[in-house]
Amino acid sequence: MVRLCRQATRHGQLGAVSQHPSLGRIYIVLLMAAACVLAQPAQAGEPTQKAPQTTEILKKIQAAARTLDYAGVYTYQQGSMMLSSRIVHLVDGTGERERLELLDGAPREYLRHNDVTQCLIPEKKHIVIEQRRGDRFPALMLGSGPTISEHYQINILSTPHRIANRECTMVELLPNDSHRYGYRLCTDNETNLLLKAQTISAEHGLIDQISFTSLQLGNKVEPGQLVSSWNTKNWQVLETVMEPVDLAASGWRIPFPPGFESITEVSRPMARSRKVSQLVISDGLAAISVFIEPYDSGPEPPANGMASAGAMNIFQARIGGHRLTALGEVPVGTLRDIVEHTEYVPGAGHQ
Repeated sequence: MVRLCRQATRHGQLGAVSQHPSLGRIYIVLLMAAACVLAQPAQAGEPTQKAPQTTEILKKIQAAARTLDYAGVYTYQQGSMMLSSRIVHLVDGTGERERLELLDGAPREYLRHNDVTQCLIPEKKHIVIEQRRGDRFPALMLGSGPTISEHYQINILSTPHRIANRECTMVELLPNDSHRYGYRLCTDNETNLLLKAQTISAEHGLIDQISFTSLQLGNKVEPGQLVSSWNTKNWQVLETVMEPVDLAASGWRIPFPPGFESITEVSRPMARSRKVSQLVISDGLAAISVFIEPYDSGPEPPANGMASAGAMNIFQARIGGHRLTALGEVPVGTLRDIVEHTEYVPGAGHQ
């Protein structure tokens, strides 16, 4: 849900997959594609109330992220690692405009106009242009999530909360099965803007979290804050060309976990001028990417492998002459089920 691939803050997590070269390479592809929490459940006795309209609450959070003017600093935390980013978001006559800066690690800046994002890479003097996904913090939904209420129990905690000097209400989403994680969301009482999100697991407790530490709203946000800090004159502009594909027509039989639906199927370039097919599925909150890559003439990779970085898990296996990699903020067992039950039947089409 609160993805850094949907955001850029997880650039520090690549070390967790570095011991798996092929996994790390796919992970980098997804980061470039997307960029250029479990707190403990409510304590016993803490007042809660069932949320009568699950999707309505989430839609209000999503709408606030896209329609409000706001600027602030937020932090992403996983274990002892903490990364900060500065965001500015304005809505004008041309639509949404956004600037996102990474404040830790390698300098990166993301300039967005509606659904098109420019990723600035200063050390290479590159501008990478890509389509953005709709679930980057403080947004959270990918797709319409029509069956969210069937797969999550949603409670509103009555205890008052305060984040970045603003009063907020904590909403708890507990999964009804083992295919997904749970979440706790603190939403601004006045505007419905998401101020804090935590990914939680019954097995592991708090997995990761992202939260505003400072925030300005409304007319306190100035258009000048959208101006890049870099002089990009003479920088090279690179645009990722993605083509729609029909994986089922190509013979792929990829099972979806309950409640997940297809968001997109595309073919995208990889290293050495090769292309990889990517399927993105989501239940409205959790998202999974499945990459299908043909083998090259190099050394054959291990039969399978897995790696984790916070809420992000990866599972990979060989199917015929292809490498299949599933990546997402879901339990690794969910990814394993997808990969191990995928079939490739060349020439079968939609039969």
